[in-house]
Amino acid sequence: MIDFRPFNKLGRFRNDWLNANYHFSFSGYHDPSRMGEGALRVWNDDTIQPQTGFPPHGHQSMEIITYVRKGAITHKDSMGNTGRTEAGDVQVMSAGSGIQHSEWNAEDEETTLFQIWILPRTQGGQPGWGARKFPKGDRSGKWAMLASGSGEQDSLVINQDANVLGATLKAGESLTYEVKAGRHGYLVLAEGSVRLNGQVMNARDGAAITGAESLILEGIEDAEIVFVDTI
Repeated sequence: MIDFRPFNKLGRFRNDWLNANYHFSFSGYHDPSRMGEGALRVWNDDTIQPQTGFPPHGHQSMEIITYVRKGAITHKDSMGNTGRTEAGDVQVMSAGSGIQHSEWNAEDEETTLFQIWILPRTQGGQPGWGARKFPKGDRSGKWAMLASGSGEQDSLVINQDANVLGATLKAGESLTYEVKAGRHGYLVLAEGSVRLNGQVMNARDGAAITGAESLILEGIEDAEIVFVDTI
């Protein structure tokens, strides 16, 4: 089953530095029908103003994947990790038994990103952080593994039976994916527009997939796609 979730139907939060849109219940937004999809718990679409960001705060027992769409985000944490992740690239933080971190837009332009939280296989464990470049040309017309529980295809590693994938699709191209029985999928367009099994999706729209489903994506406009397949 596919449940389409248009961008204008997402939860919302606004203040002077953050414009956030919630695909699932988060913070002050609560929808009992949108509490997550399998182990996927959070998918936030954030726009962060220049020279602002999330000050130091803590997490535990969560896999947090950041997909930067525009600009860059600068990470610092209590383990001594620091890094700057640019548009199209990905960082992963395993909160483990507990970690403090900040995510700051140190740029002179807006940063837009997807923040994706996945529940781990096991609670606690050693916290960690990593980042990788994923050139968009390497995923043109095909899926690239961005993060996974197995680290396959030299992806970033997360503590869950889950795959985070990315692809770019030109107008007129098509791409397929098989969601297996017993698994869950969630797909969001970073930009562009596609038809997913005949239904038009535009930039920042989402789609939740439950159970066995054959997905066919057809490019309408050049599109950038992020997809999570999880238990």
